[in-house]
Amino acid sequence: MDAGMNDLVRPSYYGSYHHILPVNEEKREEIVADVVGPICESSDFLAKGRRIPRLEPGELIAVMSAGAYGFSMSTNYNSRPRVAEVLVRDDQIFVIRQREDYEDLVRGEKIPDFLIQP
Repeated sequence: MDAGMNDLVRPSYYGSYHHILPVNEEKREEIVADVVGPICESSDFLAKGRRIPRLEPGELIAVMSAGAYGFSMSTNYNSRPRVAEVLVRDDQIFVIRQREDYEDLVRGEKIPDFLIQP
């Protein structure tokens, strides 16, 4: 999946459990699977040996109970921008923090003028 341990490190740090559900609810077969991220580290997982509904490639999933605490522990490890923060209240959705982009990652990395050759 696109999300990785940099987005939600709690499962790999101390085994926290987060329900993982497809966004589109429909009756489907359940499978036992590992839910892993793209970082290629042995700790890059959100669930191991978990019974989950069978998902299709490209399908959106919800990782429940991640919350602000999960976001506060997120990092830019492996040069990955942090995800947007979204607030859901009843049937309304609010983006309260935009997803980072490349410019956000390099904002503080200025080469001093004296190192730049004329």
